[in-house]
Amino acid sequence: MPIDVQTDDLNAAMTKLKARENSLKQLESISKLGSWEVDLITKESIWSEQSYKIYGLDKNLTTPNLELFFSLLLPEDLLKAKTTLESAMASGEVVTFQAKITRADGTIRDILLNGQVIFDKEKKPIKLIGSTQDITEQVASQRDSKEFLELIEHSSNEIYIIDFNTFEYLYVNKGATLSLGYSSDELLEMNIFDINPNLTITQANQMKNAGLKVGKLLNRTIHLRKDGSTYHVQSLIHPIKYKNKQAFVIFDTDITKHIEDEEKLKRQAIELNYQANYDSLTDLPNRMLFKKNLSQAISQAAHSHQRFALLFIDLDQFKQINDSLGHHIGDKVLIEISKRLSKIITDQDILARLGGDEFTIILKDIHNIRTVSSTAQEIIDIIKQPIITDGHTMFISSSIGISIYPTDSDEDNNLIKYSDVAMYKAKDEGRDNFQFYSSEMTTLAFERVILENNLRVAIKENQFVVYYQPQFNALNGKITGMEALVRWIHPDIGLIPPSKFIPIAEENGLIIDIDRIVMKKAMQQFSTWYADGLKPGVLALNLAMKQLNQKDFISMLLDNMDSVNFKSQWLELEVTEGQIMNNPSLSIEKLNEIHNLGIEIAIDDFGTGYSSLSYLKKLPLDKLKIDQSFLVDIPEDEDDVAITRAIISLAQNLNLKIIAEGVETVEQKEFLIENGCTSVQGYFYARPMPQDEITKLLKIHKRDIN
Repeated sequence: MPIDVQTDDLNAAMTKLKARENSLKQLESISKLGSWEVDLITKESIWSEQSYKIYGLDKNLTTPNLELFFSLLLPEDLLKAKTTLESAMASGEVVTFQAKITRADGTIRDILLNGQVIFDKEKKPIKLIGSTQDITEQVASQRDSKEFLELIEHSSNEIYIIDFNTFEYLYVNKGATLSLGYSSDELLEMNIFDINPNLTITQANQMKNAGLKVGKLLNRTIHLRKDGSTYHVQSLIHPIKYKNKQAFVIFDTDITKHIEDEEKLKRQAIELNYQANYDSLTDLPNRMLFKKNLSQAISQAAHSHQRFALLFIDLDQFKQINDSLGHHIGDKVLIEISKRLSKIITDQDILARLGGDEFTIILKDIHNIRTVSSTAQEIIDIIKQPIITDGHTMFISSSIGISIYPTDSDEDNNLIKYSDVAMYKAKDEGRDNFQFYSSEMTTLAFERVILENNLRVAIKENQFVVYYQPQFNALNGKITGMEALVRWIHPDIGLIPPSKFIPIAEENGLIIDIDRIVMKKAMQQFSTWYADGLKPGVLALNLAMKQLNQKDFISMLLDNMDSVNFKSQWLELEVTEGQIMNNPSLSIEKLNEIHNLGIEIAIDDFGTGYSSLSYLKKLPLDKLKIDQSFLVDIPEDEDDVAITRAIISLAQNLNLKIIAEGVETVEQKEFLIENGCTSVQGYFYARPMPQDEITKLLKIHKRDIN
């Protein structure tokens, strides 16, 4: 269940944050380091308290901005300051700038500024951040070598002078020896890589070159103590001359506490963001994040002209579990339900818990209502599976309401409201079901679910029969073959046409079982006809690519043929053009295996897909089958006439057989004969018929031949 952050906890968190802020202020005060930022769009600035102290200004009477800073500079440093700012905006790198200022009390101070420009996504400069350090004392001590060396030696900061070429230490102060645990003599036998475990020679050379270019360099690194422990430091690096050698001086400040505070703040920000957007029990997006995701889904769908479904899922009578077994059991049930729902959805879909026992799913990029209803039914089925926890076995059902974007609405609140309304409609219907906001969609969806369930029973109970549509030689009227067509004889409904159940079977994979049933029955019947002295010609079987891709397809095909003494020359397998072109390379490989068995291959519905002639040439084809859609308006429609002639010509040039399906008129027949297509199939000759009627037809043809 969601856990509300208590007021005391928030107050405690705010107290800790305030304490850290005070620590940072103390750190700035100790180091005399002021921080600041400038909005490059509005020119407004924010200064830390130490920055006001450095400039000698009262923060209650001063509005900080870039122009105020420029006004404090001595005239001889103004141009250099603006040039440095331009360099920072051009490079995006950290820049260092030393100058003199006139404080409000009239005194002149030396300052050192480190700054960097922040850019937006379009690479435009939007903010300048950095630090200011009053280095008046350091500059003064530089003019007095003895005092300067004394200051460096006893500085609490680590100060090193390193050889420009070898990176060996030429000088280390006491601050360095105290921080690292080495003696001065030990360090002077070492180089910078010995105490900087993460530093590479390439990085060191890059910093060296950058330091020479800009004069000063700000860097963060990790130091390794003699005892093996590590700590974070911030380094200020300057190129110098030391004892007539080119060298660098490095001022290192231990910022471990500062880094730890930054990391704690980041973790707290991440945790607060998580608590604001995610359900603490299930780790699913909560209501707030769901609303954001729904708005994004609407924008994406509108841009890509796609549809999506919003499923509102409510667990039926979940309150009884909490009341009878306790909330700890109820929580475990909710966690288990969230895991089950997560397994159903795809990576692009979004699952959320709105609170209590309510879940939502955004199903993206849906192509038809069957997809949504299948998922909804899968959710109902998986939730109904028993949940066993702490010795209790529980059975839960669910009610699901569904709204569709943009069919029902293109506005997020309406989609939520409509799916909620549909969910209550599902409860009114007796629970354990789903309902669409549109009653028409619900009817279609349930028809589909019922049909799919009945289809599985039909396969198990062998409710399918095979009809045969004869194929003829148009010149002499003789039967040359039969196309086997499946029919479903439902025990209660009666004959169900293929257009009703084949698309569902193809979608859920049941087409594989149906194809095998038809294949076995048709082969058995053909063998019987041939054994009885009848001549049905070639058996044309439609072959789904899902069937073809089955690992056992070849062995299954051969077993069926052997079991009924069916010969390979009697068989022709038809594959639709569109299915072949989904994966032409794999199709070529699979069809070659079949063709090598002496079985003919035909492309069904030719001309309706997107065949590439280069692939067509490589396929082991024997026949093209002209789709009936091209014959409907022949010979009146000039486009259909031209297309049909082109297909016939293509087949002839490729030495392929050609057959036209859907021939219904004498004009169509005569057109095909005239243009070289003499193999035909259609209502003009014969409709699909059951086996007993085909047997009678074959006997008539046998008498006519004799």
